[in-house]
Amino acid sequence: MKNGITVEICAGSLEDALKASQFFAVDRIELNSALELGGLTPSLSSLKLAKRNSYCQIIAMCRPRAAGFIYSLNEKQVMKSDAQLFLENGADGIVFGSLNEDHTVDELFTADMVNMIQSFGKTAVFHKAFDDTRDLCEACEKLIQLGVDRILTSGGKPDVSAGKEMIRLLTERYGRDIEILPGGGVSEENVYDILKYTGAKQIHMSAKSIIEQDGTYPAVDPKRIEAILKQI
Repeated sequence: MKNGITVEICAGSLEDALKASQFFAVDRIELNSALELGGLTPSLSSLKLAKRNSYCQIIAMCRPRAAGFIYSLNEKQVMKSDAQLFLENGADGIVFGSLNEDHTVDELFTADMVNMIQSFGKTAVFHKAFDDTRDLCEACEKLIQLGVDRILTSGGKPDVSAGKEMIRLLTERYGRDIEILPGGGVSEENVYDILKYTGAKQIHMSAKSIIEQDGTYPAVDPKRIEAILKQI
C-alpha cells in the first residue's frame, strides 16, 4: 500500500508476478496469461509458484478466450473448474465475468461463481466485462445484489482517463457497497489524476513494456512500476 492506496499489478506470467513482488508497495497481483489478448486464464503451476514465492495476494483470472464475454455452457464449466482448482491451491480471489446476449450480467453464472469463491473465504472480482454491459449503473447494482466484492473498470471507456467521470460516479454512488477498482491504461502520467479525481482508494495497472526476444511480447516493467508508485 502506498499513501493509503492499494496497488494491484496485472501480471501475465510467473516472471511478471515475481517482478511486481519486488515492490513492498504492491499489495495484490492479478495473475493472467496472454496479456497481449487482454489477459487469459493462467496455468495452475504459475499460480502455485507465485503463491510460493510472493508475499502479495494473488487473484487468479478465469477467462477462457479472447474477444467478448458471452460464453457457452462448456466455456462456463471450464471457468468454474479452473476457479475451483485455483482456490484449492491458495488463490486469494478469482476475477471473472460473463454476460448475456443483451449485454446484461449473467446472473446465474455470476451467482454460482460468487458462492463458490466466497465458500473458500476468498474475493470475487468481476472484471472488465462490466464495461461491456448496456448500463453500468444497472450492472453495478446487480453485482451488488449478487454479492460480488469488487469491480474492475475503466468506466465503460477504452481507458481510465476517458472513463474517469463514470469511475467517480460509481465510486461515489456505490463505493460503500462494492469496491470500485480503476484499471485500463493507468500510467505514470495519469495515475495521480485518476486517483484524485475519482476518489478511488485502489488502482490496477500492468505497468508493461514490450520485450523483444525472437519476436515481441508485453511484460511487466519494474522501471514503470517504480515510476508509477512515485506518483501515488
